[in-house]
Formats: sequence, C-alpha cells, structure tokens
Amino acid sequence: MAPTKIQHDQPSPEKKRQPVKRFDYQASAGIRQQATKAREMIQAVWLEYQANPTCQSLRNQLLEHYLPVVKYNAERLWARLPDGVELDDLISAGIFGLMSAIDAFDLSRGVKFETYCAPRIRGAMLDELRHMDWVPRLVRAKANKLTEATNTLETSLGRAATDQELADYLELTVPELEKMCRDANAVNLVSLNKKKWGNTDGYKELCEVDVVENKRSEDPTRRLKKNDLIRLVTKGLNRSERLILILYYYEELTMKEIGHTLNLSESRVSQMHSSIVRRLQFQLQKREPEFLT
Repeated sequence: MAPTKIQHDQPSPEKKRQPVKRFDYQASAGIRQQATKAREMIQAVWLEYQANPTCQSLRNQLLEHYLPVVKYNAERLWARLPDGVELDDLISAGIFGLMSAIDAFDLSRGVKFETYCAPRIRGAMLDELRHMDWVPRLVRAKANKLTEATNTLETSLGRAATDQELADYLELTVPELEKMCRDANAVNLVSLNKKKWGNTDGYKELCEVDVVENKRSEDPTRRLKKNDLIRLVTKGLNRSERLILILYYYEELTMKEIGHTLNLSESRVSQMHSSIVRRLQFQLQKREPEFLT
C-alpha cells in the first residue's frame, strides 16, 4: 500500500487590517476656536446693543443670529399640530417673540439668552395658535376632558362606557353630560377654507369647499344619457306617439291628462301606449346583442 500523505492545514492568509480612523484633534480644535470666536462676537454685539438699544443694525444682527432657535421651536411644535397649520405662521409669530425677548433681556443677570428666549418664543407661537383657533378655549377644554374620561373608562371596563357611567365618572348628571357632548361637538367641525392637499394643477390651492358635493346640482352625464335614451326610444315614432311616451314617462302625466293635451280620449291614449310598448319591446329584443357588447 502507498503511504498515506498527511495533509497539514495551510495557515489562513492574514486579513487585511482596516486603517483605523484617528480623531482629528486639529480639526476639532479649529471648530472649538470658531465656536469661541462666534460667542465672543455675539457677546460684543450684546454689550454694544445694551449700551445703545435704539440701534436697529445691532438688533438685526441679534435677530439673524438667534433665528435658528425660532425655527427649531417652530418645527417641534408644528410636528404635533393637525393639518392646516402653516409652519411659516409659527415662525413669524416666533420672530415677534424673539424681538420681545431681545428688548427685555438683561445681560447683567448672567443667564444664557437661549434659555431666556425659548419660553417667550414658544408663548408667542401658542398665542398665535389660540388666535387662529375659532373654538373657545373653554369648549376645547371640555372636549379634552370628555375624551380623556371616555378613554379611561373604556380601558378600565374593556368596553364602551354608558352615559350613566360616564356621567358618574365626571360627577355630572346625564342631562349635563349631554349638554357637554353637544358643546364638545363644535371641536370636530371643519372649516371649508381649510387647505386640502391633493392632485392640483399647481396654480390654485385646493380647499375643502372645492370638493364638497353639491347635491342640488344636476349631473351633466345623467342629462346626456336621458337625451340619448329619449332619441333611442322615440326613433321611428310619429309626433303623437313621441308625445305620449314623453308625457307619460318623463313628465309623469296620467292617461287622462295626456288625452286632454293631445285632444284624444283616455282609452285611445291607452291603446296607443300599449301598441308603442309592444313595438319597442320587439325592437329592443332585436338589438339586445348590440347593447350587451
């Protein structure tokens, strides 16, 4: 027998080591220097503005510097709001809050201006939202209280709460609860001027009023179908026969009224009507394959 060759495992090639990204201390130091320089510059602007508060150019520099604070607070608030509220409206209101904060800020107190101005900016935005909201604050508070109580009872009971259970939870009588529900329904009303996003031509903003169905208007396709059907049914009929069909089926007159209109007896109108119906049935049976295709 031939000697068995023992194969030794070959050493696996060493993996190429990825170059380690080293922290760029020089770039970090440059960023810190720029931040320090910016703080020193804005501090110098503050000192100059405190000495001369009527200078509009200094005030504009401060507004431009702290504008990102306004945008940050506006975007955070706008993310939790329903549709229909514009971000630009919140930013505009926040700018007025920023202007008020700049005028009232006291540099000698040692407080960071970002900490001082944030509540004023947010308060100005909330005031603008209250001004835009046509529902009174008391009504909205009732609606929130009612919604919270309903959710709490449904979670604890595992089912929808009855009116009596909801009234007991809110410590109200059933009539008072019903009045509270009627008042809270005002919150669910939608303004017809509210913008509605959809496929538009790009030149006109689409609002809710533009897509509300007008049930009083006549459907133009229905009118066209009606005219086509009249032409199809009355084709090949003389004037009296056409009038009988139109007056009976479209004007909804009785046989007697049609007889007075056409100067015919009621029995003659009924006889002509039966004859017309038989002819139409025969014609439609012949054209049935045409209608089915």
